[in-house]
Amino acid sequence: MDKNITPIEQGIMMKFLNLACVLVIGFFLLFIIVKIVGRKIITQVTPFTFITAIVMGEILGNALYDPEVKMFEVIYSMFLWGFLLLVVEYISQKSLRFRGLVEGKPVALIKNGVLDREALKKNRLNLNQLQSMLRQSETFSIREVAYCYLETNGSISILKKAQYQKTTQEDFSLPDKPVHVPVTLIRDGQVLWDEIQDLGYDETWLRKQLLAHNVTDVENVFLAEWLAGDGMFVQTMR
Repeated sequence: MDKNITPIEQGIMMKFLNLACVLVIGFFLLFIIVKIVGRKIITQVTPFTFITAIVMGEILGNALYDPEVKMFEVIYSMFLWGFLLLVVEYISQKSLRFRGLVEGKPVALIKNGVLDREALKKNRLNLNQLQSMLRQSETFSIREVAYCYLETNGSISILKKAQYQKTTQEDFSLPDKPVHVPVTLIRDGQVLWDEIQDLGYDETWLRKQLLAHNVTDVENVFLAEWLAGDGMFVQTMR
């Protein structure tokens, strides 16, 4: 090293060199984790991916601003957290019960045009917050909504009443039609019996519907969805 460089200058150079190394390694590690896990970590689809985004940022931030944090500790922490994320994602793909525990389920805030006040309380939402979320979805009155679901990532999904949909019944002078929400009955080969019971049907009815689509084995069904007035939609594992 050049003898004309003072110890202070050497310290500054080492600091910037260390900063550059942390940024480069952190950049590639984050890129690899996102590519392996998928885009869910970017959009923060589930509470776990939201936590992951915060933790990853905190790990890298500590490495940048805390001189006590060593490069090896950063690499180890990011790899360990990435491994845990992969494990959770793998188990979620295999187990519906675990998936429901980690990801949660959408909650109906409005059913058939009726606001569910208990659902709002359980999810710590008030009417003003709901109206604000509706306006952000280009819906300016609750009277326009047939169904509204609070998704696991905190966003809302809306199914409008027939007369308020973009191509309205009134444009063609047609009578109003009832609006129904699709119901998932089978997911990843597992029957959602609670949904079937809510519809007022049983196992015999389900098997008849599947036989109409040439399906005899429930475990071979990737997705089965029921929509009143339109019947059953079935997609097999292939």
